[in-house]
Amino acid sequence: MKKNSVASCICVCICMLFITSCEDELPTMANYSAYAFAGLDVNGGSWTPILLTNSDQISVATPAAVTSSEYVAELASLKSTMASLKSDQRRAIEYWTNNPILRWNEITLELIAKYNLIPGPNDDGTYTLPNAAAPEGPPAFPFAHPPYAVRALAYLSVAQFDGLITAWHYKYTFNRPAPYQVDNSINSAYNQNNLPSYPSDGAVLATSARDILTVMFPLEKEYLKGKAEEHLKSLIWAGINVASDIAAGEFIGTEVAKLALDRASKDGMNKAQCPKSVSDSIKAAAFNRFGWQWDNLELPTRPVGLAPLFGKVKLWNVPTVEEVRPGVPPAPGSIEYNASLKELVDIQNHMTEEKRRIANYWQDGLSTYTPPGHWNKIAKDYLLKYKGNPLRAARTFAYLNMAMMDGGISCWDTKYYYHYPRPIQQIPGFKTIAGTPNFPSYTSGHSVFSSSGAEVLAYIFPAEASQVRAWAVEAAESRIYGGIHWRFDAEVGTTQGKNVAKYTIDRAKQDGAN
Repeated sequence: MKKNSVASCICVCICMLFITSCEDELPTMANYSAYAFAGLDVNGGSWTPILLTNSDQISVATPAAVTSSEYVAELASLKSTMASLKSDQRRAIEYWTNNPILRWNEITLELIAKYNLIPGPNDDGTYTLPNAAAPEGPPAFPFAHPPYAVRALAYLSVAQFDGLITAWHYKYTFNRPAPYQVDNSINSAYNQNNLPSYPSDGAVLATSARDILTVMFPLEKEYLKGKAEEHLKSLIWAGINVASDIAAGEFIGTEVAKLALDRASKDGMNKAQCPKSVSDSIKAAAFNRFGWQWDNLELPTRPVGLAPLFGKVKLWNVPTVEEVRPGVPPAPGSIEYNASLKELVDIQNHMTEEKRRIANYWQDGLSTYTPPGHWNKIAKDYLLKYKGNPLRAARTFAYLNMAMMDGGISCWDTKYYYHYPRPIQQIPGFKTIAGTPNFPSYTSGHSVFSSSGAEVLAYIFPAEASQVRAWAVEAAESRIYGGIHWRFDAEVGTTQGKNVAKYTIDRAKQDGAN
C-alpha cells in the first residue's frame, strides 16, 4: 500500500461517521436574493480600521468625471455587455447578490469543512504533518482544525472590514454615482440605492478574499481565482460598476490583503504545531506544577497534541493570555471533581434523545466548518434578517472572528498550561459519543469559542442577546453530554470566553460605528 493509504481510509470512515451524525452542521449555499439595505452608513469612511492607521492610508486616484469621454466609453461598454447576457452570467449575478461578503464567508466555511480532516497514521504507525511548503502532501495542507479555521476567518474578515472602510472613505469623498444613476436606461440587477460607485466595494471583497484564502488554502488557488474573476465580472453584468470602479476596488483589496498576510506571517502560527521535545517539556512542566497530565489515548498514539503553542500566537485585542487565563481546575479526587465525574457517568447511563441531539448538533467535528464556523453561520443569518450592508457585515464578521480567535488562543494557552486529563482518561470503561480530541481538557474550546462569539453578536444584535447566549450555554453543555469535558471545563470556559470578548467589544465601542 502507498504511504498514508491506511490513513486515508481511516479519515474517510471517520468523516462518514461525522457527516451522518452532524449533517446539519455542514455548510450549504444559501439561496437568498438581493435586498434593500437597512442603511448606507455614509460616515463609514471615518470608522477606525484594524490593520490600517487611517482610512486614507491606501491612496486611490481621483476618478474621471461622469461627463468625461473616458467614463462615457466605460458606460457604453457596460451597456453593450448587459445587452447580451447568457444564462450562466445571469446565474452569477443572482449568486453574488449586492452583499457578496456573505458569499465569501460561505465559501470560506466550505473550504474549512473540506480541509477539516485530521491526518491519519502512515502504514508504519508514524505520522506526517501537513506542510505549507508542500501543500499537496500527503497529507494535504492545511488540516483546518478549529484554531486554523478561526485564524483564517479572522484575517479574511479584518482585511475586508478595513478594505471597506477605505472604500467608503473614497466613495463619499468622490461621490461618483452608480451607472444606473448616470444613465436611466440601465436596469441594475440589484436594489437601487444612493451608495456611490467608486471604488467598487464588491471588487474590494473579491480581491482581498482571493489573496488571503489562497494563502490559507493553497491547493484551492485556481478555484479561488475563478470565483474572484466571476465575482468581478458580475459587477459589470449586474450594472452596478464600470471598469474603473472595479479597478480601484481591486487595488484596495490587494493592498489590504498584503497587510493582513504580513501580520499573519509573523503571528507565530507556524510554530503552533511544535516538535515532540517541546510538547514533552510542556507536559512535564504541568505535571511538576500540579501533579497531573493529559495523555493521548489514540492508537497508534499521536506523538504531539494539536497545536500546543497556539496559545502563544499573536492576539488581536486581549493584551496577554495571562490576563484571561482562569484559575487552577479542581484536583482529581476533590469534591467538585467527584461531582462532575458522577454527573458524566449518570449522563452516560441515562442518555436521553434530547441530550444526544444537542451533543450532535454542536459537535462541529471533522468535515464540518468547526465551532467558529458555526457562529459565522449564525452571524450571517442575522445580517440577512437585519439587512446589513456590506460594511456592516464586514464589521460584524471582523469583531466576531477576532474575539473567537483571541478566545481560541487563550483557551489553548489554558489547555497546555494546566494539561488537564479528559474524562475518558480518568474514568475506567467510560465511553464518549463525541470522539476524543487530541488536546487537554481544561478549558472547553467549544465553550470559549461559543461564549466569545455570542457576546459579540449580543452586542451587535442586542435584540438577539438572550438567544445567542442561550445557544452558547447549550454549546457548552453539549460537550458534557458528549462525554469529552468535565462540567468545570464548560462553565469556566464560558466565563473565559466572555472575559475575552469584552476586550473586542470595548474596541468596537470606540470605532465610530455606533
